[in-house]
Amino acid sequence: MSTRRQALLSAYWFAVSAHWTAILVVLLPAQAQQLGGDAFKGRTLGLVLLAGALVSMLVAPIAGALSDRLRSRLGRRRPFLIIGTLGNMIALLGLAYLAKPQMLGLYILAFMAVEFFNNIATAPYSALIPDVVPAGQRGSASGWMGLMTMLGNFLGGIMGLLLGSIGGIAGAYWLLAAILLIGMLITVFSTEEPPPPPLPLPPFAWRPFLRSLADPFKSRDFTWVFWTRFLMVMGTFIVQEFLIYYLDDVVGAPFRIFGLSMNEAAEAVSLAILALLIGAIISSLVAGVVSDRFGRKKIVYFSGALQAVVVTVFLFAHSYPLAIAMGVVFGLGYGAYISVDWALATDVLPSMDDYARDMGVWHVALTLPQVIGAPIAGVLLDLGQAYGPGVGLPTLGYTLLFSLALLFFILGTVFVSRIKRAR
Repeated sequence: MSTRRQALLSAYWFAVSAHWTAILVVLLPAQAQQLGGDAFKGRTLGLVLLAGALVSMLVAPIAGALSDRLRSRLGRRRPFLIIGTLGNMIALLGLAYLAKPQMLGLYILAFMAVEFFNNIATAPYSALIPDVVPAGQRGSASGWMGLMTMLGNFLGGIMGLLLGSIGGIAGAYWLLAAILLIGMLITVFSTEEPPPPPLPLPPFAWRPFLRSLADPFKSRDFTWVFWTRFLMVMGTFIVQEFLIYYLDDVVGAPFRIFGLSMNEAAEAVSLAILALLIGAIISSLVAGVVSDRFGRKKIVYFSGALQAVVVTVFLFAHSYPLAIAMGVVFGLGYGAYISVDWALATDVLPSMDDYARDMGVWHVALTLPQVIGAPIAGVLLDLGQAYGPGVGLPTLGYTLLFSLALLFFILGTVFVSRIKRAR
């Protein structure tokens, strides 16, 4: 598969990554603070994410299974990509205009709609790599996926710096809708899907489908890949989602570096994400190609160790220049992990006929941490920050968060050794 085709195949990952990074790192935390106020921002953020992640967990496997069975002139995956993207774009406009305390319920429904349509698109889309990429090139294709993810993360991450010039938070959502549309069109028109398997799968039925969701876990390797991803995402999610609050509450304004001085945490977090992405872009494509030759697990050990070191530093040092430096280090680990994570999953998929269903189940390892982690982390943050000053620990909430993230990174790295079918 040519380099050009691999890059165009991953164009939609660029759009999706810009979409979610902007929402999760900049827009949603800022709007949660508007909706819940300082004392309840963590719990408000956790509640919104919980509702959305529950939708994602349900929709991803179903959309994947339905796409496995679809027969159309556009293929099995592309119709879902088109419909899901258009619905996602409309739902984003709800987030743009419903972030008011008296409209919290409607705002949550809009976020659930974003998750619904996004998973309608991305669960079938995730099966395109094993559909169209030869097994010997999945590391490099996963590397392109990682690189596009990092570039999308870059665009989404700097959204806080652009708010003043794009019409504020509402303008950011309009821009994200346009990026999704462009990314979808590039991938749809540049990717030719192979013919479906000659023997059709049985018609979709709820009871057999629900029972089949446990089938991938009959594979020991798939089970370990699922849970190691779950743990790594839990750690990354805690650091990413609450970074803007950490900068605001612990580091504090003004945020000075390289002669720049910023007073808003939204601007400061964008620069921190930019630093992270510099490291991630360096490691993403290289790690995917290297993993084809030397094995996936060594890359995961390297990436997990780097991310654990960064969280440890955050526990004991609180300065903005150091946060920027650690962002680069974290990015090196994060980019390497993202680049091989997809290849690691495709290496151990248990079924040749149910790629999209199995990838949808695997995708739950990305969304389940939001269901479990977001509410727990939000409560820990709010309670720790409320209780800590009384016992001489003014940043207790963040100490609890980063200690939890450190534990997840250590476990997620160590347990990769249990995967036998991957090098």
